[in-house]
Amino acid sequence: MSLPAALVALLALAGCGAPPELRQSSTPAVTATATATATPTPSAPPVAVDTPAAPAPLPTPSDLIASPCPAGPSGDRVVSLLRGAAGVLPRDVRVRVRTGPLCAGGWQYTVLEVTGHEELQVVTQGRPSALKLVTAGTDVCSVEVRAAGPPGIRTLACAGTPGA
Repeated sequence: MSLPAALVALLALAGCGAPPELRQSSTPAVTATATATATPTPSAPPVAVDTPAAPAPLPTPSDLIASPCPAGPSGDRVVSLLRGAAGVLPRDVRVRVRTGPLCAGGWQYTVLEVTGHEELQVVTQGRPSALKLVTAGTDVCSVEVRAAGPPGIRTLACAGTPGA
């Protein structure tokens, strides 16, 4: 390749848009520097290559729709959690499971009828034997549910129970 042709090719590559530090991007990018080794030229600057950050993993079908939990937990297990370590329900109040538990992506959504009180929505996470309370109340569309909950649970917690 002749020197004028190489210079034209280098100028064409160098003139491709604004420098990376002046570009505004809505998604974070990782910048890697690569240099050509085929024809070493002392005056050629390194070429910056923008590589987009890895995309967020796509939700699996079990994350998208909350459905009855095939392997638990049971409604009684959710009530036990609320009466025990969580301290949400007193032992003397009557509770009946109205909806659920419904599972999506390792999270569960349950609606309880509590005698003398408003219905109680409950969002839990984890295996039935190691259930963790995420939130409970009349409005469970919390920051944690919106930010970390699977779509199927977010839909129930933030848009309401199907058929309600």
